Amino acid sequence: MTEILISTYQPEGQLINTIENREYISSLQGIEKAMNSDKILEARAVLCDNFQNLTVDLNGIKGIIKREETSLGSYSDGRIRDIAIITRVGKAVCFKVLNIEKNTETGEPVVYLSRKAAQEECLEKYIMKLSCGDIIDAKVTHLEPFGCFCDVGCGVISLLPIDCISISRISHPSDRYQIGQFIKAIIKFIDYEAKKVSLTHKELLGTWEENAAKFQPGQTAAGIVRSVEQYGIFIELAPNLAGLAEYKDGVYEGQNAAVYIKNIIPERMKIKLVLIDTYNNEQNGASKPAKPVYYIEGGHIGRWRYSPANCEKIIETVFGD
Repeated sequence: MTEILISTYQPEGQLINTIENREYISSLQGIEKAMNSDKILEARAVLCDNFQNLTVDLNGIKGIIKREETSLGSYSDGRIRDIAIITRVGKAVCFKVLNIEKNTETGEPVVYLSRKAAQEECLEKYIMKLSCGDIIDAKVTHLEPFGCFCDVGCGVISLLPIDCISISRISHPSDRYQIGQFIKAIIKFIDYEAKKVSLTHKELLGTWEENAAKFQPGQTAAGIVRSVEQYGIFIELAPNLAGLAEYKDGVYEGQNAAVYIKNIIPERMKIKLVLIDTYNNEQNGASKPAKPVYYIEGGHIGRWRYSPANCEKIIETVFGD
């Protein structure tokens, strides 16, 4: 991926405050220049009318994105859902300038824009040229029990399944992310026919050894209860690291915990814990999902192995188109 591609086709909200973007939308002359150079810009959508046309504020000049130009539509049938349009109000939207007209009554300029054209260019020149294993910037736009949807460039949406978010099990993507959060992600799969990609994230959060190196037997550490089974309680020490404590009544998923680290066994990829105490967020102040700590932040991954070299069990990801 070249630097120019990364800087041009970013998730929506990244360009709006750049110097170049502000210069283009600061005047009618700048908007005309953007139109003639086929430039992708960003500005804030301020209104959606009853025909689902978006009004965009171009520094006091009225911009219009007609309904049919608001989005590429869904991957399944190409239709644009009303919710996909109205949820853009108040947020940054990317676009290309189609043409400039004058209001026949007021004489004021009206600029017609296309978000769809910006997305089509992003797909053809950036997303469809990526390879499996490429690390990209993404923005969390929607959370569902099965995963989260992310903007991977110009409002083009891709799915990050829940089992690809981290090694440690979570009950819902909200355990890790907030809507609007910018994250790193890896291209997991590319469907060239449907022109869509799927994402993964766990490979950026460190191997078992990298995470376990932060802890030592004899320490007491904070964790989160992720699973309660009859044979024991799984407690997350880090997004890619969990240990097992003996079963205890009254403990439930999602509680914060204090645990004593009894033993660390790399060859079995196990951490034995003793559960000291559990408490709820309300007892300790409301907590938001922690910002991800990335062990890899850019470039490309061909193969990633989570397991230690001498471990009996092998957990790894191999990327390939």
